[in-house]
Amino acid sequence: MTKAKAKRKLTTIYCADVQSYSSLMARDEAATLERLQRYRAIMDELFAKYEGRKVNTWGDAVIAEFPSVVEAVRCAVDVQDAIGAENRDLPDNRQMWFRIGINLGDVMQDGEDLYGDGVNVASRLESMADPGGIMVSETVYELTRKQLTFGYEFAGEKAIKAGEGPIIGYRVRMPGSNHPPEETTDEAQASDEEHPEFEHAGRGHSFHDHRSVPMNQLVERLERFRNWFSNQPRRVRFSVGMIGFFFAINLLFSGLATPWFIFPSLPFALHILMSMRSRKG
Repeated sequence: MTKAKAKRKLTTIYCADVQSYSSLMARDEAATLERLQRYRAIMDELFAKYEGRKVNTWGDAVIAEFPSVVEAVRCAVDVQDAIGAENRDLPDNRQMWFRIGINLGDVMQDGEDLYGDGVNVASRLESMADPGGIMVSETVYELTRKQLTFGYEFAGEKAIKAGEGPIIGYRVRMPGSNHPPEETTDEAQASDEEHPEFEHAGRGHSFHDHRSVPMNQLVERLERFRNWFSNQPRRVRFSVGMIGFFFAINLLFSGLATPWFIFPSLPFALHILMSMRSRKG
């Protein structure tokens, strides 16, 4: 009997796993397994709500697919909200936090299973996400950023493995706070050991410290300012330059503990404000 040929299709892949799962199992296997089953049941309910399909599970990982990329992100946000609510009623050492990655890509379907680079990218995005957070690919970001009420933060490019191109990620800006307590160094190291093939993805605060500003994001903001500055009239550029000059002198000679640069900058700031208002009018 000839085996059916795997077919290709474009789909949205959702990949999730538990942060520091090995540490949780080492602490209490029975309680950890029970909570994992509980949280998977929550995911299953939300997959059905958003017309997703659970593809596979192994260990602490879950893979699903969605026909709609917008619904996939909405589902992921609801999953993290529901799990966050459950975790808030638990002691810190029993909380279970998932990381979720979402990618739109071409995959091969063999029976009920999915294979291919589209799945691999979703898995790598998941490894880059914060605990309790969601990381999406650039394609997902472009297709959903105007369709959803919540926003994104550019997370930059991240090289995952030698010989492979970098992956551009966008962090979903979750409504409210849905982050676990700061993990210990041992727990962070244990998390990396669970997925050694992604060993470069979870290190460095560009992805795991959501309170910091990634260097690539800072570069992006500077680029936006440069573009804005170059499009301004000459008088506005002069005023901006004078404010920058006063700030530099203040910084060099007295530091910001005595911010005197504000007072000579006020007329130039007022000129900039009036110019922008007149242009809008």
